[in-house]
Order: sequence, then C-alpha cells, then structure tokens
Amino acid sequence: MVAIKAHEADRTLARLDPAWRLILFYGPDAGLVSERAGNLARKSVDDPNVAFQLIRMDGDAVAADPLKLVDEANTIGLFGGRRAIRVSPTSKPLLAAVEPLLATPSQDALVIIEAGDLQRSNPLRTACEKAKSALAVPCYGDAARDLGSIIDEMIRTAGKTIDRGSRDHLAGLLGGDRQTSRREIEKLLLYVGNDPSVTEAHIDAIVGDTAQREQAMLVDAVFAGKLPVLDLAQAKLFSEGLDPGVMLGAVLRQALALLKARQSVDAGRGVKDVVGTMRLPYPRIATTEAALNAWSSTRLTEAVALLGNAVLATRQNSETGRATATRALWTLARLGRNGRAD
Repeated sequence: MVAIKAHEADRTLARLDPAWRLILFYGPDAGLVSERAGNLARKSVDDPNVAFQLIRMDGDAVAADPLKLVDEANTIGLFGGRRAIRVSPTSKPLLAAVEPLLATPSQDALVIIEAGDLQRSNPLRTACEKAKSALAVPCYGDAARDLGSIIDEMIRTAGKTIDRGSRDHLAGLLGGDRQTSRREIEKLLLYVGNDPSVTEAHIDAIVGDTAQREQAMLVDAVFAGKLPVLDLAQAKLFSEGLDPGVMLGAVLRQALALLKARQSVDAGRGVKDVVGTMRLPYPRIATTEAALNAWSSTRLTEAVALLGNAVLATRQNSETGRATATRALWTLARLGRNGRAD
C-alpha cells in the first residue's frame, strides 16, 4: 500500500521510487494538483516539448474510452527516450482506465493522473493507494510555511526584497490554492513596478482590499447569525482557495475584539462609544454594534474557545480542515441568530 500524508508529498516526489508507474494527484487545491503534475511530467521526460515524450490526454475522453489510456501507456516510443502521459481532471470515473495499468504497469511510460477532491472511499483513490505500482499524492491548501516559501521564491526571482512583517502580512491575505496565490503575487509584482522592495502599502493596495472585504462579509455574517450570507461567503472564499485556518483566524480575531468591547459595555460604557474607539470602516460600524448587543461576554468567551480549538484542529489535520471550519462557523452563526446579550 502506497499512501502518503499531505506534508510528505514534496519529499516523496523528490525521490520517486522507480517501481511507481502511475501517480495520482488529488485534493481540493486544483492549483497544487496541476503544479505538481506538471513538474513531475516535465522531469520524467528528456524533452517536455516533444509530443512523443510528453503525451497529454483529456480526462473526459479517457473516461469515455478507457482502453485509450491502456493503449497509449503500452505503446513503444518510436524514437526511444523516456515517456510520460498526463491525464487532465474529469468528473467522470477513471477506474476502468486505471485498473489494467495497476494490474500490469507500463514499463515504457509514467502515467500521471490529475483528480479533484477524492474522498477516502473513492474507488480510484482506494485502488491507487492499495497498488504497489502506484502512488496517491494528496494536495491540500498551502500552510503558512508553504506560502512563505512561494512568496520568497517569486519575489527573489523578480529581483525584489520584502521584510518579514510584510511577508507575513501577505501570507495572511493569500488563500490555500497554489495557482491563485501565484496570480495574486504576480499581480502584486506588476503593481510594485520598479520599486526595489515590496511593502505593506503595496500589498494592501492590490491584495488586501478584496480579500479583506470578502472575509469581513463572512465574519459579520457569523456574528449576525445570517446563515445564507455565511454560506455564500464561505463558498466564495473556498472557491478562491482561502485556507480554512486563515478563515477561522479572521473570525477568531473578531471574537476577541468583540469580547474586549463587550467587557467594556458590561463595565458601564455605551455600545456606540465603545465601537467608536475600534476604528472600523464605516460599513462595519452598524454590524459591530448589532453584534455587541446580541452577544454576551459568556457567549463570546465560548466562541473564542470553540474557534481556538477549530484552528488547532485544522493545523493538526489539513485533510478535514474545510469540514472543521464549516462546522465551527455554522455553530457560531446559530448562536448569533438566537443570541441575546445577558
């Protein structure tokens, strides 16, 4: 059985066992799936620009005619050299095309399959994890350290510098999807232009505004108990690749700010007075006042504990991070919908 953890992926791919003749990349991070599959495909042939060495196959076409993949994998190259076959993602089942290659691995070509977020019980994933000749590689959203490495690499390649504070600020705004993060950094570097360093001012002008606005919508929906808005905001942020831990962190920061403000209200200060000291953007003043009126110190303390546990859980197990975040946020939103300050 060849099944690895998400954090083992890069190390395993760097020293690929020759016995593995079929590699399955799967997971919610489509950008990372594509990037890893492309890198492996290029490394597995002598010249990736030669069509006879690097063969690209459409996943839908393979699913419609499973024998196409088997025939291609068992074709002997006319001009010799190493060969790789890269199959694009498809929503259709590929097990029928893959099973013959697991039973009788191709000796001439490395087969690379790109897939989406396959559950543990998915037949394709299960078959590849059980086969001695295959490797199943999970691709989950970038952790903070991975984002830091990507930022450093791209900024160094562009001939720029960035200090640690700005780097951490940028990492906090980027999501978990590899390709989305790279596009955001590319856009940022274009904006920086001839300036030698990337600063927080650059980041906030290009990256921060949209990301922060979308996160603010989700945060306010949680504490207002607006379940439909929360559902929409969460789906949008997930589709853009925002890491579940980053999402939970934004809500946790708001819970801590509300708890501090609520304690001031409990001590006798007015809600409007307290909110006025928080230096919020105008659109968020009314929603924050409403949250303070709806949430008690006791409930906010419970919210902080729940969110802290959820953040820890996403760090310990990235595979269940999305489900953990969804459960925590919906639990809080229901409290917000029913809550009253007491």
